[in-house]
Amino acid sequence: MTYTVYDDIITIKLIQEACKVLGVSMEAILKLFGEYFFKFCKMSGYDRMLRTLGGNLTEFIENLDALHSYLALSYQEMNAPSFRVEKGADGKMLLHYYSDRSGLCHIVPGIIEAVAKDFFDIDVTMDILDMSKEEERTGKKEHVVFLVVQKPHRQMRRAKPNRLQDNQDIQRNQEVLEAAFLRMKEKYLSVSVCPVKKSHWEIVRSIVMFGKGHLVNTFVPVYPERLWIEQKTFCSAFPFHIVFDESLRVKQAGVNIQKYVPGLQTQKIQLDEYFSIIHPQVTFNIFSICKFINSQFVLKARRERMPEARKSQPALKLRGQMLWMESMRCMLYMCSPKLRSLQELEECKMHLSDIAPHDTTRDLILLNQQRLAEIELSNQLERKKEELRVLSKHLAIEKKKTETLLYAMLPKHVANQLKEGKKVAAGEFKTCTILFSDVVTFTNICAACQPIQIVKMLNSMYSKFDRLTSVHEVYKVETIGDAYMVVGGVPVPIGSHAQRVANFALGMRISAKEVMNPITGEPIQIRVGIHTGPVLAGVVGDKMPRYCLFGDTVNTASRMESHGLPDKVHLSPTAYSALENQGFEIIERGEIEVKGKGKMTTYFLIRNLHASEDEIMGRPQSLRDRKEASAQGSQDSRTVAIMRYEHSELRSPRSDKADGEYIDHHTPPSTVVHGGRIAGFRCVVHAFELKCAGRTKAGHEATTGASRQRHG
Repeated sequence: MTYTVYDDIITIKLIQEACKVLGVSMEAILKLFGEYFFKFCKMSGYDRMLRTLGGNLTEFIENLDALHSYLALSYQEMNAPSFRVEKGADGKMLLHYYSDRSGLCHIVPGIIEAVAKDFFDIDVTMDILDMSKEEERTGKKEHVVFLVVQKPHRQMRRAKPNRLQDNQDIQRNQEVLEAAFLRMKEKYLSVSVCPVKKSHWEIVRSIVMFGKGHLVNTFVPVYPERLWIEQKTFCSAFPFHIVFDESLRVKQAGVNIQKYVPGLQTQKIQLDEYFSIIHPQVTFNIFSICKFINSQFVLKARRERMPEARKSQPALKLRGQMLWMESMRCMLYMCSPKLRSLQELEECKMHLSDIAPHDTTRDLILLNQQRLAEIELSNQLERKKEELRVLSKHLAIEKKKTETLLYAMLPKHVANQLKEGKKVAAGEFKTCTILFSDVVTFTNICAACQPIQIVKMLNSMYSKFDRLTSVHEVYKVETIGDAYMVVGGVPVPIGSHAQRVANFALGMRISAKEVMNPITGEPIQIRVGIHTGPVLAGVVGDKMPRYCLFGDTVNTASRMESHGLPDKVHLSPTAYSALENQGFEIIERGEIEVKGKGKMTTYFLIRNLHASEDEIMGRPQSLRDRKEASAQGSQDSRTVAIMRYEHSELRSPRSDKADGEYIDHHTPPSTVVHGGRIAGFRCVVHAFELKCAGRTKAGHEATTGASRQRHG
């Protein structure tokens, strides 16, 4: 968030992690960050503001503190560093960096080098001369001295001499530069900086030889012989200014600063008795002030020294520039009230008329009032954007849940068409394989158990069956009571539909042995019937639409189940033909009388000759798969290893030409519950209710038999 203050600990942690990922040092990361931060500031709208800070690199750095002071109006909790420049010759200078935030000094070379190259078209090299901790008023303060060597960028791109001579020159220049660097460092460390006794230029001359450099302008100003302004006019024209000597005794003050700090009218008072330095955070003496002479100073009036009428008001803050007058051995503090908005102006009982007309503080207050309102609006918009992003993320999660539930009711491509408001055309499938199953002696179990026991038993059994639909990629049509219906080749036609349903049936038989009869405590037994043939599939109904299968194939598959034997997989002749020579062991049952069909020669599916039990059940084979299974949870309910089948050519279902739509063959098979709500299954539910009331098995068989006769 733009206006949120983040702790430096977070920054350091990010840098440390970046060092691990990139395999580079922390100093390199910080320098790269400095380069990027400069680009980021330009992209954020500060490009023009940065370009106008100074006409050369030295002026740019000297005005950075003023820029930070301005930005502090908007970013109140900003803890910016301070910079001090000692000018040198031959494109050299000393840059003093002060900060309360340790460990971030290596950002500075990245920023300064990027600024020099972008704004002033020069290359800069920066080396650390000294690094120390200084005791200041607020405690430890990091002080780093950089040696900045500049060389015009264009001179480095002149006509290239021969490569050998060029390499020799580079090596010679490097040796000279290193020798100069060592001399500079020795001289700097041996010099005692005392601005009271020596001027800044004298200190600089003792370190480097003064000469023509890129930091020196050729313009020479002209000064008058005497100052043509009266004392009274000066104090009125500059109503907020203070002149004090080396011992901080006040010599002169502007008229309005006397008005709001009446103690300044007293002769020979100490400035530090009435004011404290807020920025830069240094000790209030002439030595520290001279050291930060290029910084913007913020002074705060001491409340205990104010008149009683003003003690309840916010303390007056002044912001301005310190100017050392060598001939008079005094310091001039040219300042203005530090106010951020009209509200602060009113709280201090001040008016715009108290500020000199030439003072831009007037405009700053008015402009900043508008800027603060824009910042608050921007902050609110940013927070709303973040809230919307979080809500959008949650919405996507909930949408996924809703879609999962929807796809559990209808095939995916069907559900998508219905969501778009389209009619789903009925499709004819020339061949598919349908499976029915039920529980043997389900009537007796219902009569002897509580309904909740039946629900738990069926839930356990159907959960295992549902998992197998994912393993073999068959389509679950419906479960009603103890009946379970599955189809292969619908809604996505595929040539291996019969093998998939057959393997699914073998898996059902194995899974049923893991479900216990609540009466006897022994595994339950199921009957399974399979038939292969054509069907018509489509969506029926507007309210709670269901995906249904129609045709005699459905009826014949139901007959195979009802005429089957316990723990057997009963096959019709067409199902046997589809599975013949496909690697399955099948035995002939013989000719039987099938109700509504007459005599039929049927078969029993025994086993798959080429697949193990683990493959049929979709259990993980490798050690890695088993670890993943244990990490995910129960094998039966979560882990699914899809059994591989030979790729078969997909067959397209025919659809009604009047509708002009075809089922999407590229939709992956779904493993969820779908609709074919058939009349016979309604009777099974009704029969289940009657069984709980004490109906006999014979009555149940009669009921379900009549329903299956109407089935399809």
